[in-house]
Amino acid sequence: MLTVTSVNVNGLRAAARKGFVEWLAGTDADVVCLQEVRAEPEQLPEAVRRPEGWHTAHAPAGAKGRAGVSLYTRREPDEVRTGFGSAEFDGSGRYIEADLPGVTVASLYLPSGEVGTERQDEKMRFLAEFLPYLRELKARSAAAGREAVICGDWNIAHREADLRNWRGNRKSSGFLPEEREWLTEVFTEYKDVVRELHPDQEGPYSWWSYRGRAFDNDTGWRIDYQVATAGLAGRAVKAYVERAETHAERWSDHAPVTAVYEQR
Repeated sequence: MLTVTSVNVNGLRAAARKGFVEWLAGTDADVVCLQEVRAEPEQLPEAVRRPEGWHTAHAPAGAKGRAGVSLYTRREPDEVRTGFGSAEFDGSGRYIEADLPGVTVASLYLPSGEVGTERQDEKMRFLAEFLPYLRELKARSAAAGREAVICGDWNIAHREADLRNWRGNRKSSGFLPEEREWLTEVFTEYKDVVRELHPDQEGPYSWWSYRGRAFDNDTGWRIDYQVATAGLAGRAVKAYVERAETHAERWSDHAPVTAVYEQR
């Protein structure tokens, strides 16, 4: 089996102090994809930068203290690539991928956006550039007899079932019609692994605001996905969100999203 986990850590140094190190030591995952690391590798404690039993690859953002993605793999990758060929975004710490036997695993931190601001314009530019790359990755993988899975914080809730308060967020970044339509295009090329295994479920949510009692009331969003080529998605036997038991036990405002795949 191949077990893959993805989580936005909301600052890896802070997450390490709150329980990430203990979680990593106890996980059964073969691959862990991190987003919003917000640190240069040399700023991370040794137990986080190069934990025992893991090979790590970090892609920090050019703007310090922002974004950043990482990959932790039990097996040393055959190759690691940062970025997707974008002049604007390759230095922004938003994408890294690694080749493992038979599968390419990527960690993605898609811009969050904010309606009516440059941040939303940036997000839409990212979407416009990233979709052709996803198609290229799919074609390249198929030609090589490989599969691919892009894990991460996609910052878009695709369907009404993917966020609790969908009526109040119809004009909010992350649930805009054009963003959802873009994700529909992605899902014509790839499969949403969690939704494939839980087609009729509300959620399972993966992000809850720290404001109010969002976590306690499960007023969340499902914006963290494992998006896989059809062959790999068809071998997924289990997918779930590792939701903390209590608010106090959280080490990020996101929860890990884990999928287990049968290997050939």
